[in-house]
Amino acid sequence: MTLAYNKENALNAICPYFTMFPLEYPNRVLKKHLKESPVVLDPFCGRGTTLFSARKSGLSAWGIDSSPVAVAIAKAKLASCDIEAPLELAAELISEFEPANLPDTPFFRSAYHPSTLLDICALREGLLRLENETDASSILRAAALGCLHGPLPKHVENAGYFSNQMPRTYASKPDYAVRFWRERNLLAPKVDVLRVLRRKIERLVGLEEASPCSISQVLHGDAQSEELFRSLGTAPSIVITSPPYYGMRTYVQDQWLRNWFLGGTDCIDYSAGPQLDHGGQQVFAASLGKVWKNIATSAESSESLHMYVRFGIIPSAQVDAKKLFKASLVESGVDWRLVSTRSAKSADVGKRQADQMKAESAAAVEFDFHVERA
Repeated sequence: MTLAYNKENALNAICPYFTMFPLEYPNRVLKKHLKESPVVLDPFCGRGTTLFSARKSGLSAWGIDSSPVAVAIAKAKLASCDIEAPLELAAELISEFEPANLPDTPFFRSAYHPSTLLDICALREGLLRLENETDASSILRAAALGCLHGPLPKHVENAGYFSNQMPRTYASKPDYAVRFWRERNLLAPKVDVLRVLRRKIERLVGLEEASPCSISQVLHGDAQSEELFRSLGTAPSIVITSPPYYGMRTYVQDQWLRNWFLGGTDCIDYSAGPQLDHGGQQVFAASLGKVWKNIATSAESSESLHMYVRFGIIPSAQVDAKKLFKASLVESGVDWRLVSTRSAKSADVGKRQADQMKAESAAAVEFDFHVERA
């Protein structure tokens, strides 16, 4: 059984996310360096698996991501609070807020029962209006994102999600989803939002244990930005990360529904936003090189700097992953020493995604690189 299914790692699974970064990978790396008490950094932190691993190891960790959805989920990995605190906050927001904006599109009318959507929107607007972010609000936000869409239960009282039939890890495109539901006569269930959230949050083993990190150690921004790295409170000495795969441009679009919950539009925004440049291998390597340079600059005061990078290519790109990664190291202008290159085996994306809507994807080829500052 993989670590993902262990009860003590439920917090790491608070919100399913399109990812191929198993907990075993950062755990294995940190075990090697534990005696050094390193400061950990993940500049493409995604849903925060590296941060969760560092937390479990009692280490300080920082995360960066350009996706607001990723940042919201990753913050929860560093949060610590009483189990009841986020649930009490949820009840308070739902009872106090009468939503000003209820999306009225074919998708939302088919995706959620009217009373369920009302509570979701109250929760959404209440969280958006909070003046101060707390550990409890971070947990509530991530839990709500995790419950926002997923498979239908056989019995509504066992619902773990708010929506009509959908994948757990990404949001289907609206037109496709509406056709899918209509062809199968699938109706959105009337679910108790607070009950679903309680089922989710009560499973978060270890949430009440003190965290060595603050939720403020997850930064929303572009890792290519030198200025963003100045916000790191301590110099990193271990980097564990998995950059966006070359040719994969739709991370935010695939999470459009969760992005809506965080304050985005109720339709898909296809603008690229801040991300690595996928316009060609050379510009991609240069973009990634900027990140490696920023890391090295931020870690100038560290005696040593190790980077462990899981890197891959989507099959349709037909690019040499090892050659592209090495080119990014050269582009950084930093003197890196390549310690090892290993195959990470294939990550079968299709099998890791919910198949309720028959989404299919070919396997990506991945490599694990270990480099250190020379």
